[in-house]
Amino acid sequence: MNQNPNPHIITPYPNGSFQAFLFDMDGTLLTSIESAERVWSRWLRMHSLDPEVFLPTIHGVQTLETIKGLCIPGIDPVEEAAWIAQEEAADLEGVCVIEGAAEFISGLSDDGWAIVTSATRDLAEARLEAAGLNAPPLFITAEDIVAGKPAPDCYIEAASRLGKDVTQCLVFEDAPAGIEAGRAAGCSVVIVTRTHAHMMETEYPRIRDFQNLTTRHRDGLITIVPLC
Repeated sequence: MNQNPNPHIITPYPNGSFQAFLFDMDGTLLTSIESAERVWSRWLRMHSLDPEVFLPTIHGVQTLETIKGLCIPGIDPVEEAAWIAQEEAADLEGVCVIEGAAEFISGLSDDGWAIVTSATRDLAEARLEAAGLNAPPLFITAEDIVAGKPAPDCYIEAASRLGKDVTQCLVFEDAPAGIEAGRAAGCSVVIVTRTHAHMMETEYPRIRDFQNLTTRHRDGLITIVPLC
């Protein structure tokens, strides 16, 4: 039985090994909350909607799906989503990496991880650059998937492209829609709480960030271990 060499470091799934790690981006590898909420607040006010009411609904879901769900009469959701994406890509102030994330993913092999995001590719690449992170070997973005989170399609597609069994993959998420997508895909899930204002009730293990964590690789499998 594997023993945690440093019991003061909380290590999710310390006895679990996985074929690949699948990462959400915003709120998981980087934080873009300030940028996103500034742009969305402007957009919501333009349509006479209260940002305080609607901002909690925007995270982890494709922009187009969020706009469609608001059922605002007389608008073209595709055009509105394009406007928001353009504004978000231009407003990158406050976008920064989650602590320890760069070091954590640097130890993963090209066929052992992917980023799976609800953002468009242009926006995702802009935010990664702003946070000082390189583009991943496999990038699943809004353009690659018809049904976005909380549907499991994005994680199933990522595992398929990596040549892995999706049920043997570990998903890193922060938002309810993404957590549900990972669950529906049959994955194990870790919740990154760095951007959470309140404790989330969940059965899944939680980490604040990636500090003090690294990975061990054996027989094509990956295990999370404490950074000694």
